[in-house]
Amino acid sequence: MKRIVSLASALLLLASVAVAAEPAAKPAAKPAAPQAAPAVAAAPAKPAVSLTSADCVKCHAKAPADVEAKGRAHKTKITCQDCHNGHPPTNRKIIPLCGQCHEGKPHYKLGGCLQCHKNPHQPKEIVFGRDVTDPCLTCHSPQIGQLKGNPSKHTKLACSFCHDVHGKIPQCTQCHKAHSPEQGPGDCKKCHKAHMPKAVTYAADTPSKQCASCHAKAFNMLVASKAKHKSLLCVTCHQEKHKMVPKCQDCHGVPHAAGIMSKFPKCADCHGIAHDLNNWKTGAPAGAADPADAAKKPALKKKK
Repeated sequence: MKRIVSLASALLLLASVAVAAEPAAKPAAKPAAPQAAPAVAAAPAKPAVSLTSADCVKCHAKAPADVEAKGRAHKTKITCQDCHNGHPPTNRKIIPLCGQCHEGKPHYKLGGCLQCHKNPHQPKEIVFGRDVTDPCLTCHSPQIGQLKGNPSKHTKLACSFCHDVHGKIPQCTQCHKAHSPEQGPGDCKKCHKAHMPKAVTYAADTPSKQCASCHAKAFNMLVASKAKHKSLLCVTCHQEKHKMVPKCQDCHGVPHAAGIMSKFPKCADCHGIAHDLNNWKTGAPAGAADPADAAKKPALKKKK
């Protein structure tokens, strides 16, 4: 019995020693916090693309060619980028309004710019219809003032009847015949202004042959005359304005004594017409005794 107890005690002692010899159990580890996913490096920003007019011509041949040929200020003062903001697909609204640049004048308030300026790359290459006037007046007010102040058949016409292309100055012979075969298209404007054609004026050196186109009788009479007037130009006497008839005294002053001037107040009474001086077809001036009449009268008998 004692033997059994001693054996049990020995076994218990060994078990205690074995437990003491084992290291203490580690406490259970807490679950690790989830780690954030590693950040993906941001792609480097692409530099903004800056286009120039030299780039545009690589794809758009016609518009740059139009600007180069007849672009006016669209060629010399602005670039493609000044009008066209960006390029598809980044920007789809690339056709500008004319008013984004053109403002401040009555003409720019008309609207419907493309009705006349059909190609914005050649803005002044304009072709009109036959009945356009009002748009013209926003820029060309002096001309309409002349037309209305000097009524003629031209006053009733639309501006585009003559100027069917912007800036075009037509030849008068487009509608009118020359006064004579000697006159060319350029001669008309020496006397007539298109917007006031009846207010005829001329230069001081206008050849008399030009006047003869309408005034042939006076010209031929003057050429055949033997008087000094023959050597003068028509415009020497008929100065400044058409149909101006001068007074003889304007050049000759008062050439005779007061008695003669009072008896013959009109120079033509003695000198005839200015284009044919002294070529009298009748006898003495009106009012003077005709020697032929005196010869016909019977002689008076002498008193005894």
